[in-house]
Amino acid sequence: MLNNQDFTHNRTTFLGGSDIGAILGVSKYRSAMDVWLEKTGKRVDTKDSFALRFGSFAESFIANEYALLTGEHLLEYSQGLIHPTYSFCVGHIDRFVLEKKELPLFNSDGRLNAKKLLECKTANHYSQSDWGEPGTDAIPLPYLCQCIWYLGITNLPEIDVAVLLGGSDLRIYTVTRDVELESLMFEKAAFFWTEHVQKDIPPKPQSIDDCQALFQRASSGKTIEANPQTIALIQELKALESQSHAEEEQINSIKQQLMETMADAEVLTYLGKPVITWKAPKPSYRIDTKRLGLEHPELIRAYQSPVINSRRFVVKDLPDALKPQEPIKETIVLEGVN
Repeated sequence: MLNNQDFTHNRTTFLGGSDIGAILGVSKYRSAMDVWLEKTGKRVDTKDSFALRFGSFAESFIANEYALLTGEHLLEYSQGLIHPTYSFCVGHIDRFVLEKKELPLFNSDGRLNAKKLLECKTANHYSQSDWGEPGTDAIPLPYLCQCIWYLGITNLPEIDVAVLLGGSDLRIYTVTRDVELESLMFEKAAFFWTEHVQKDIPPKPQSIDDCQALFQRASSGKTIEANPQTIALIQELKALESQSHAEEEQINSIKQQLMETMADAEVLTYLGKPVITWKAPKPSYRIDTKRLGLEHPELIRAYQSPVINSRRFVVKDLPDALKPQEPIKETIVLEGVN
């Protein structure tokens, strides 16, 4: 039986379709470290942007356009669906495609009546090269992983992806089920969940950003001594940084290794002398003058002083009486001419 439940309020209790691409390392925007920090409650994801809001807003429009183009019957179902084997793997499907409009989503035995799924996406025109020929499964890898994830949860044969590109180009792609790839994906997800989330052990950092997130707080005053291998890395880094055409990716890779070596230490020494420091700068403070003026206007007035600004040169409109007048045209009368 396919269970269903509302998982929208606490994303720390499950892995979703938007997480798997990051776990597998194919997402440009999130890493496995980001997922781990979220699922273990170490980071509260409060992402909000125009693109995200527009994507949510446009979902209904895209679904309606898909129905007009294909003649399919769609059903929206907001609750999450649970994988029959992995209870921590959940899918929130945009739309279900039904054989007949009047059919319920579930049979009496809990199986789905849907014949396939629909995912609705938006993308700006700069990312058009990430999408292949309509009708194929040539879609960005994170979305492909998400589709395979949903097919594995629902046990359905295919999923359509309707994407609105640049606000004016609606394309439809189709991803069919690949049981072998799907099985491998859920095994990776299960390993991540049991070995990292449940045991509260972070995955290996994959970037400098991962290191900054994992080791955000240093142990004040902690110092560690570098070994010869670490010193060799520092020497390689210095040599690369002195080259005008050095590969940034190689430089960042060495920096990442050094950050992992230091972890929560603030200072790395060699023969007792500091060779690397990794400290957070002292916090800076600013006065919220707007709030201060609203809550304590008498206090802010006592500390306000006039600022002498440069003179502004502005040419105003002239009064009508001073505006240039049209030149008076003289009429010459020639005698004897009618």
